[in-house]
Amino acid sequence: MDADPRVGIGYDIHRLVEDTASPGIKLAGVLVPCQFRLIAHSDGDVALHALCDALLGALGAGDLGEHFPDTDAAHRGRDSADFVSAVLALPAMHGWRIANLDLNLIVQTPRLSGHKPAMRSRLAELFHLPVDRCGVKARTNEGLDAIGAHQAVAAQAVVLLVR
Repeated sequence: MDADPRVGIGYDIHRLVEDTASPGIKLAGVLVPCQFRLIAHSDGDVALHALCDALLGALGAGDLGEHFPDTDAAHRGRDSADFVSAVLALPAMHGWRIANLDLNLIVQTPRLSGHKPAMRSRLAELFHLPVDRCGVKARTNEGLDAIGAHQAVAAQAVVLLVR
């Protein structure tokens, strides 16, 4: 066992608005068809944002907003998979590998159970991991707060890094 493992946690939340013209929302790199869209500077993928923050935290390398500020027009509408690639390419990642990642998606609607296998596969691809090292769980907020009122989507993430 590695004598110096590192754990990072991440969190992200974005507003969710009804939009019948929207093809859906992106979560964990997967388009989830629904009548909503996310309000965000980039594509609003809370799952990938939380995972990037978890990685950056484990590395002691700041946070997503420091690396990709929402004040930079270059990031407007940007695919969050680009953020993942950039974080994995940071010099701070040298010598580290991701042992596993775990993700909580907190969303009242749309329902995600049918999308979790595709999400795990996409995370495995993006983070260069076997699928069995990528946990994805979805839960509602039992009708409470902005998430329960169908006004937001959130994600919590944990990653373990080893040398």
